[in-house]
Amino acid sequence: MDTALDQPAVARRPTLRRTLVAYVALMKLRVVELLLVTTAPVMVLAQDGLPDAWLVIATLIGGTLSAGSANAFNMYLDRDIDRLMNRTRNRPLVTGELTDRQALAFAYASGAVSIVWLGLFANWLAASLSLAAILFYVILYTMVLKRRTEQNIIWGGIAGCFPVLIGWSAVTGSLDWAPVILFLVVFLWTPPHYWPLSMRYRDDYASASVPMLAVVRGGTVVGVQIILYAWATVAMSLILIPVAEMGAVYTLAALGAGAWFIIESHQLYGRLLRDETPAPMRVFHSSITYLTLLFVAVGIDPLLPF
Repeated sequence: MDTALDQPAVARRPTLRRTLVAYVALMKLRVVELLLVTTAPVMVLAQDGLPDAWLVIATLIGGTLSAGSANAFNMYLDRDIDRLMNRTRNRPLVTGELTDRQALAFAYASGAVSIVWLGLFANWLAASLSLAAILFYVILYTMVLKRRTEQNIIWGGIAGCFPVLIGWSAVTGSLDWAPVILFLVVFLWTPPHYWPLSMRYRDDYASASVPMLAVVRGGTVVGVQIILYAWATVAMSLILIPVAEMGAVYTLAALGAGAWFIIESHQLYGRLLRDETPAPMRVFHSSITYLTLLFVAVGIDPLLPF
């Protein structure tokens, strides 16, 4: 029998403003923002200078719609477990601001528009990569892995790596080793970015029977994995230096920000070993800052003579 807590959190009369806000919430723009941070700098690297401004804007619009579509599908498919977790109880399908049909229609429409948009204003390779990103996130992560294995975020996180390839291909119409390396940087970065968040909300995931690593393994096991992936991320970022002939700005950012990211990871593990309050969100926020600094350096480095 449903309890009061299982009912939508609001039953307000819908207004145009609230409906628009709910559609925006479907897209998870805070997540999309981080994806776009990895797109524009790669376009500068691909151009070895400033690319056409309209191409950048068009690619970012297409990328926003693509990621928004994937996130909307995710909210539709996860609406049952979103009701069970405190951190997701205000999502629009839980509160009743949007119906299931509205969310699904929006997911399909924004995905289709993103593919056509990128095909027309960038190229069809970028559009195809956009489609692949949506399919990876919706099918591989949300439908197949998320509720079945503790490895869910490792392989499901591949979807978040595609903006690097989309940005590069939008400029060049092809792919090369540099975007592949940056793809792998984001791939390796995703677990040590997301696992601290799953530690913070471990009880939420447990209540929804989602087997995140922090739910099925002890804290020290998660801590070791975070360290290993942090080291691997930084090592992969350094490989870009000889491959793409990166200069001083990128080198310093990769070394400095990378060292900070690794230190934060080790400190989290140390707190877990000492049975202290682990404060995993420090690593979560540090990981965001690290990736932002790294990709800002990717975009700045080709513009400077050293």
